[in-house]
Amino acid sequence: MAEQYDFDLFVIGAGSGGVRASRVAGSLGARVAVAEEHYLGGTCVNVGCIPKKLLVYAAEFSDAFEDAAGFGWSVGERSFDWRRLIANKNEEILRLNGIYEGLLLQAGVRIFPRRATIVDAHTIECAGARYSTKYILIATGGWPMMPRIPGAELAITSNEAFFLERMPERVTIVGGGYIGVEFAGIFHGLGAQVTLVHRGKIFLRGFDDDLRTALAAEMRKRGIDLRFECRVARIERSASPDAGGAGVRVILDDGTAHESSLIMFATGRAANTRGLGCERVDLMLDAAGGVVVDNYSRSSVENIYAVGDVTNRITLTPVAIAEGRAVAETLFGKRAMRVDHANVASAVFSQPPLATVGLTESEAREKFGAVDIYKSEFRPLMHTLSGRGERTFMKLVVDRANDRVVGCHMVGAAAAEIVQGLAIAIQCGATKAQFDATIGIHPTAAEEFVTMREKASP
Repeated sequence: MAEQYDFDLFVIGAGSGGVRASRVAGSLGARVAVAEEHYLGGTCVNVGCIPKKLLVYAAEFSDAFEDAAGFGWSVGERSFDWRRLIANKNEEILRLNGIYEGLLLQAGVRIFPRRATIVDAHTIECAGARYSTKYILIATGGWPMMPRIPGAELAITSNEAFFLERMPERVTIVGGGYIGVEFAGIFHGLGAQVTLVHRGKIFLRGFDDDLRTALAAEMRKRGIDLRFECRVARIERSASPDAGGAGVRVILDDGTAHESSLIMFATGRAANTRGLGCERVDLMLDAAGGVVVDNYSRSSVENIYAVGDVTNRITLTPVAIAEGRAVAETLFGKRAMRVDHANVASAVFSQPPLATVGLTESEAREKFGAVDIYKSEFRPLMHTLSGRGERTFMKLVVDRANDRVVGCHMVGAAAAEIVQGLAIAIQCGATKAQFDATIGIHPTAAEEFVTMREKASP
């Protein structure tokens, strides 16, 4: 390694991508430093995937209590303690923070629990000192955006939702991305009245249209108030009794208004590059402030790389982890490594959950022209006794020219667990004939993916 520098790699940001890059680079003999101004593990561990999934689990118990009667169970008096849930969640996150610290130290990585900025292409400033480095990796992630509307200061983002002191009784969520949809399910499952406001015709832009429609129908069945094609015009304080006299009044652009204990904006996240010093090295940023990179995560500056949400590519934790490893292997493992961003599976932990891999129907038609579509909608076996009216929806998109399955989509219980397995098949180029030749596990919902025979009407 080059001894004229203090470090071989200085990583700014200790989230999923930054930690993985640091650990791998350290294990390959590089002298590595990582700076983190907030918390080890980044968004995912602290205010994202992990705590959110814990809250989703908590919310799902309300369904389990309701469904139990159909199976002969008598469930007695029950109550929910928000403060206990948050305390237990906080304890688990602290445990994970410690694990991340231990993993970094074991790899010989020096940790700076401070903000770091770029001085020049080979210099980082952190905690009042300057350090030279051969390579810089930007892994600063994203941060929630707040709209510029009157009263926006009365609202919170998903960051603050994980630390609320009390469970709100009436919640307004603004935004139709996966964060807004997931929190709508969380708060509703824990007993709140929920209104979700979205400016588009339907939420979850970028997902398959049939999937979006199916999920919207299921959420409305549960009593979640979905208000599409409208925006919040302004927010005012109100003396909402259920909020201890400190609620909000939400006024929409159609002139309607309603009271809420809490309003949460989930209207997008911005790449965390402001104040980083990108302009000092003429680092190229996209229109949304993300770092522009090539297939190997190299920026417009030869020795500066970027991974994860800060690049505005695929904003998913496993993708950031893969990108971080690839950069470390490329720089110190004597082999160029790039990440394949095609066929990345994803899930929305809504209620019911949604999962998808590959192309949507519209994307496939645009790319291939002729496609075959297979759909299945049914009442899950569990709900024949629970009495719940929930439906499961599944869909396969097939390239007609070669019979290859290019898209797989599902709304229903265990969707993420099921689609994860199917993602392997799609990544391997499985055909519809191979799906058909696979014997299903009975009785399961998953078997439907290998028993769909009738093509849907064009």
